[in-house]
This record gives sequence, C-alpha cells and structure tokens, in this order.
Amino acid sequence: MTPLPGGVGISGLAVYDWEAADGLCGGSPHMHLVCSEAYVVIGGEGSVQTLTTSGFADTPLRPGDVVWFTPGTIHRLVNAGGLRLVVLMQNSGLPEAGDAVFTFPATVLSDPGAYQAAAALTGDHAAAARRRRDLALEGFLALREGGLREFHTAAHRLKRDLLDAWWIRWRDGPLAATLATGGQLAALRTGDLSHLDHGQVSRLECPEDPLFGMCGLLRPYPVPVPSKELF
Repeated sequence: MTPLPGGVGISGLAVYDWEAADGLCGGSPHMHLVCSEAYVVIGGEGSVQTLTTSGFADTPLRPGDVVWFTPGTIHRLVNAGGLRLVVLMQNSGLPEAGDAVFTFPATVLSDPGAYQAAAALTGDHAAAARRRRDLALEGFLALREGGLREFHTAAHRLKRDLLDAWWIRWRDGPLAATLATGGQLAALRTGDLSHLDHGQVSRLECPEDPLFGMCGLLRPYPVPVPSKELF
C-alpha cells in the first residue's frame, strides 16, 4: 500500500462533550513542536481556541470549514454541540509518535516523571482522559496570562530525546514523497513515462474502536510504510 499523499496522517475525531471548569466543553489544550494540523469540520459546531506569541484567538468551526495552524500554536477544541472533524496531520502521524505537549502547570512540566504520570491513561481511560484535560486546561488558563516562552523551553526539554526518531519518520514519509515527485518530474522531462505504469488504488478501513485522544474520541487511520519503489 502506498502512503497517503504527501506523507499526511489522518484521523476522525468526535470532540469531547465534557464540561470543564470554565463552563466550556471540549478537549485538552496542547502544542505540536514540528507538525502543522488541519481540521475539516464534518458535523456540529464549536471553535478552536489558540494561543501563540501573537496572542489568544477563538476561531469558529462549522460544517464545511477548514482551519489549520502551524507548530507552536497551543490549541484547545471547544464543542458547542456534536462537533466532529477529520484531522489532517503533517509528517506521517508524527503527533501520535510524541509530537505534542500538554499545557500542564509549570510544576508538572518541570518534572519529566510527573509529566508522564499526568499524560498517561491508566485505569478507567475515560476518567483519566478527563483528569488530563482538566489539568491541561489549568495550565492553559495560566499561560493566557503569560509564560509562553518558558512553556516552549519546557516542551523542548521534555521531547528532545525523541528528535532522532522523529527525523527518521520525516525522512521516510513526507521527504520520501517529495523526492518521489521530483524523480517523476525529472523522468517526464526526458520522456520517461514508466512510473505511469504503476498506478494503483489504496483504501483504508475506518478504525472500529476509538481511542481516548487529546481532544476527543479519536480514530487514527494507520500510516502505511512508504514503498521502496517511491525512491
């Protein structure tokens, strides 16, 4: 099976309808270090709250909307009623390989052991996911008052040991796809049409059992390994 176009990861998401301390329903605020993320709204309504060095924003989400953001954007999905999304993730599902940092309070972020314990889903997964969300929201609300640079530093410290594994996933996913396109363009310039003989159709079944993700019940589609024929 060939990889998804451009080495993109894709998931279905039903955003949590759990009410939080501020009276809003939704998911856990978090940030990605190297991945852009896009939402295609397929049902319900809500918004995505974001926090960057440029400030706070609240972007509405309605069916048919497509909203995306770049690394360094802290984001929190708010469910105003039945919010369902198709989520597109950069870098071959890298966010599922650790490229996400919850906005836990600074005391948790400064202690790798405490962070891992707070992020883990142990025991009743629904209850654990809700506790995790509430703790991340506590830190998010504090970050709206300041401390974003310190959060970036803490996020890097927590994830820096994963950078080599992330580089391999990037190399074998989106970089491989880009190089394959370059090779095809070079071949076409010479009149070599051989890659057109290898057209194929791939299909992924929707995962049956959802996971308790960061923002809601998540159905991540498997990320196919790139074929050596692409290089």
